[in-house]
Amino acid sequence: MVTVRQEERGLGRNFHYLLSAYSIQTLGEGVVIAALPLLASKLTDDPRLISWVPLATELPWLLLALVGGVIVDRYDRRLLMIGAQTIQTLLLVTVALVVTLGGTQIWMIYILAFGLCAGDIVFMGSSRALIPTVVRGADLETANGRNVTAETLGRMFLGPALGSALFVLFVPLPLWTNAVTYVVSIVLISRIRNAAGHFRVTPVPGATEERRGVVAEMMEGVRWLARHRVLRIVVLLAATSNFSVFMAQSITVLFARDVLGVGDAGYGILVAAMAIGGVVGGLVSRRVVAHFGTRSVVIGVSVASALSLVAIGLFGRQPVVVVALFGVWSAGLSVWNVMAQSLSQRLVPNRLMGRVGSATRMIAFGALPLGALAGGLVAAAYGLTAPWVIGGIVHLTVALLTLPALLRWPSVIEAPQES
Repeated sequence: MVTVRQEERGLGRNFHYLLSAYSIQTLGEGVVIAALPLLASKLTDDPRLISWVPLATELPWLLLALVGGVIVDRYDRRLLMIGAQTIQTLLLVTVALVVTLGGTQIWMIYILAFGLCAGDIVFMGSSRALIPTVVRGADLETANGRNVTAETLGRMFLGPALGSALFVLFVPLPLWTNAVTYVVSIVLISRIRNAAGHFRVTPVPGATEERRGVVAEMMEGVRWLARHRVLRIVVLLAATSNFSVFMAQSITVLFARDVLGVGDAGYGILVAAMAIGGVVGGLVSRRVVAHFGTRSVVIGVSVASALSLVAIGLFGRQPVVVVALFGVWSAGLSVWNVMAQSLSQRLVPNRLMGRVGSATRMIAFGALPLGALAGGLVAAAYGLTAPWVIGGIVHLTVALLTLPALLRWPSVIEAPQES
């Protein structure tokens, strides 16, 4: 089997191309993530309609993730990444032209958000499935830690601040900027070569196996995940956390404006500042996971994150207070992501990496649009602070219910990949 070359020393050139591509494309996503709610808020003040922007942004994870996993396991993963970002770029350019010409309708924002996320299913699944083939198993925490730090810096820290600034300067500029970052990402991915120096990496794991129906292949990944007790609980808690935080984040643009008194430019700065904890968490995540082990990370992050959401709802009336409290949640997210990705890459057979990963993301990320929908309804009925409190209580309740099972885990979980 021809595989992407694993360098003998360090993480290797191929990983750095992969990391650079992921870094630049997540920066572009951060830019547009901040811009789309701002654009929607210019068209409506209805918190339900505003919440549909993040709902559309994450809905493909619920609807398309399983199919995406089959695609990732069937075809060359680098070519899939390039193809997905090419389509995303064309979609961005189309909508950017419409916005530039002044013909924006809110349904266009929903379609753009949905389409970008659909492309991310293939791009992210392919990227994460490639990591174990370009770095050694002992380097997974280091590689994933750098990936998570890059994602936090781009999507949550630098991107939103830049996106809001560009939005104030010229409304469609964030869309054009995101399109450019995707083009740069495509160029970087094209630099990855296999051991023979060729562009195409074939066959992918499992590609030489006899293919069955799409549904049968999807269910193989779902069944594998359902049978694995450790990953099953990790995914449940991740889904609960995502549902809870997105109840609040779906209306953050209104919360910032009406509760915190932050304007359009300040909104991006606020979102970026809220991610500072995530940057710190990404930098120390490898050492935290290695020192405390999987079990302690799962318990500690779940409880602390839930309490931080409740505290924001009860006490977050000043931007600095919200930033400090949310920093606890974002730091925990970075540590959690490194732990969960490394654990999955060690436990899941590579031939099933796309399908098990897609089943995982369907559940964990599929909770995001449900949380956005719930957050819009709760905010409309009970006010803009209620989603923080209710979301935190939901998260804390599930964390406490799973605590007995978590305490039965070994402190450090290791297992060889199955063939």
